[in-house]
Amino acid sequence: MLLNRSKLMLACLIAGSISVSACSKNQDSKKDDTLTATAPATGEASNLTDRDTKQKLIQTLQANFQKAGVKAKILDAKPTEMPNLYWISMEGMSSVYATADGKFLIQGDVIRLGGKELSSIGDSLQAAENKKHLSQLKTEDLLVYPAKGKTKHVIYVFTDASCPYCHKLHEHIPEINAKGIEVRYIAWPRGEQFMPAMESVWCSPNRQTAFDQAITGAQLPPATCQNPVRAQYELGLKMGVNGTPAIYNVEGEHIGAYMTADEIESRLNK
Repeated sequence: MLLNRSKLMLACLIAGSISVSACSKNQDSKKDDTLTATAPATGEASNLTDRDTKQKLIQTLQANFQKAGVKAKILDAKPTEMPNLYWISMEGMSSVYATADGKFLIQGDVIRLGGKELSSIGDSLQAAENKKHLSQLKTEDLLVYPAKGKTKHVIYVFTDASCPYCHKLHEHIPEINAKGIEVRYIAWPRGEQFMPAMESVWCSPNRQTAFDQAITGAQLPPATCQNPVRAQYELGLKMGVNGTPAIYNVEGEHIGAYMTADEIESRLNK
C-alpha cells in the first residue's frame, strides 16, 4: 500500500490504479466563462490574457475538485503545444493534463506524431519541473557514490533496498563510477513496510555500508534521527515516480529504470 494515500485521491479517481514499472510500489455555453488558449499574439495584452486564462482554469479545476470531494492543490497550469490543453502541476502528486475549459483531466502521455520518433508533449515540461526539484536537493541528504577520476555526468536514482532491480543496479555502481558517473541515491520506499529500513540506512553513520547490508535483507538498528526519507518519497510522487529504480539526469529527464553501466553511459551521451 502506498504512503499517504489521502494525497493520491486524485490519481485513484482518474485511473483507478497507479501504473508501475521495474520494482512497483506496493459550463453553460450561453455564459461568457468559456476558457480558451486564445490570446493576442504579442505584447502586454497577450501576457495579461494568458495570466487571466491560466487563473480562470485553476479556479475552475479547484471548484470541480471540491465538488467531487477531491483534495488536491493546483500549483500551476502551463499551456502545451496542443491547442486548449494545459499541463497541471499539483502539490504532492504527479502532473496531469487538463482541457482549457477545466472539464476534463487526462492522466498519461499525449504523443506527438510527425517525426522519426514518437515523443510525449509533456516530457520537456515535466523535465523542467524535475530539474528544479533535483537542484534543490542537498548532497548531505542523499547517498552519494562519487565518480572515479573526472566527473563527466551525475545521475539521480530513486531506490529502495527491498527492490530486486535496485539490487541489480547497485551491483554495477563500481562500473558506473569508473565511467566518470556520479550516482546520487534518493530514498523511495515502495510501501510503508519498507520505510523503517530506508530510514535506518539514512540514519546510519555510514550510509553506503548500511545500504549494502539492507539490500541483503539484514536488519538494521531502528532509525534514531531526523531524516529526509519521507520528504524524498513525496518528491518522487511530484516527479511521477511509480517504481524503482528510477534514473534521472541533471536536466530532470527520466532516462530509464534498471540499466547496465554501458546503457546508462549511452543514454547520458545522447
